[in-house]
Amino acid sequence: MRFQPIPTDVVRAYQAGGPDANGQTPERRVSDGGGNPCRHCLKLIPEGAGMLVLAHRPFPAPQPYAEIGPIFLCADPCAAGGGAALPEVLAAPDYIVRGYGADDRIVYGTGGVTATERIAARADELLADQRVAYVHVRSARNNCFQCRIDR
Repeated sequence: MRFQPIPTDVVRAYQAGGPDANGQTPERRVSDGGGNPCRHCLKLIPEGAGMLVLAHRPFPAPQPYAEIGPIFLCADPCAAGGGAALPEVLAAPDYIVRGYGADDRIVYGTGGVTATERIAARADELLADQRVAYVHVRSARNNCFQCRIDR
């Protein structure tokens, strides 16, 4: 199991001012240090650091299940995070953990609010189901995409 950030080529395009999923230029802001998770380095953006706010679709193409939502990214290039360990960005008490099929659609019955310390175990359970190609971790309060988990 591996926690995956948004791909670097996608992030670099956003950092260069490329359009987001709504066709808009990402907004440039300064982090207040209060829980602005970068979906690329998978770390919290420190207070005073530049950040981008933009709409992102973490799916390869538009379709009914391809949710678009707001995310934060470091404004300056950062190294891709990820790996087998729970990333720093997952600092809230719980998240929505949900499985998607190879067709990039929700596998019904897989989604649910999961305590942060149980995310890896729940992802393992979901990825053991052959219908599930990958898992999304999303905010339990706002449904914002946090990261993807692959086998």
